[in-house]
Amino acid sequence: MFVRTFPTGPLGCNCSIVGDLESKQAIVIDPGGDLPLIERELEAAELQVVAIVHTHTHIDHVGATAPLQRKSGAEAMIHEADRFLYDMLPVQAALLRIDLPEKCEMVGKLNDGFSISLGGFELGVLHTPGHTPGSVCFHCRAGSDSIVFSGDTLFQRSIGRTDLWGGDSALILRSIRERLLTLDDDVPVIPGHGGATSIGAERAHNPFLRR
Repeated sequence: MFVRTFPTGPLGCNCSIVGDLESKQAIVIDPGGDLPLIERELEAAELQVVAIVHTHTHIDHVGATAPLQRKSGAEAMIHEADRFLYDMLPVQAALLRIDLPEKCEMVGKLNDGFSISLGGFELGVLHTPGHTPGSVCFHCRAGSDSIVFSGDTLFQRSIGRTDLWGGDSALILRSIRERLLTLDDDVPVIPGHGGATSIGAERAHNPFLRR
């Protein structure tokens, strides 16, 4: 399982490429912007995009989705509960004073338990509402190895903000405790912004999870 993560867009959203080097196929998670950078990373690994998935639809996580979808022909997916936020992109852009990205067709497939199998790994969806109603995390597994892409639900020593549309402070904590902290301590976590962490490190040191 090939994994490459790098910040993109005006707010430094972590875009991740998860690929299978034998089949040369990849899934792109949260293409927040900087399409040329994403394309260079794909080309360097000789990977072809077959799916584009989103942890949620805040504007900083979808900035390059439309051009990437158009160039690759890959299906772009969200959780249906976040469609209203995608429809609100003009409002989000005005609030943050950033450029309005092009829109594309988003398929509401990312329900809890949905999975995508690609070569030697599987990407599974965990519905983790709280940051937004349709926030999801992706649990990728290849044999005994696994990694979580937590979007803006869980950060290194922090959690996602809940003061925007559809945010819920009690719900995000429940999502983390019931969907993420049930995983093994050694599972790495790639958040939507900032540095990587692990389930065990957040269980032990995240001040928001001690409440």
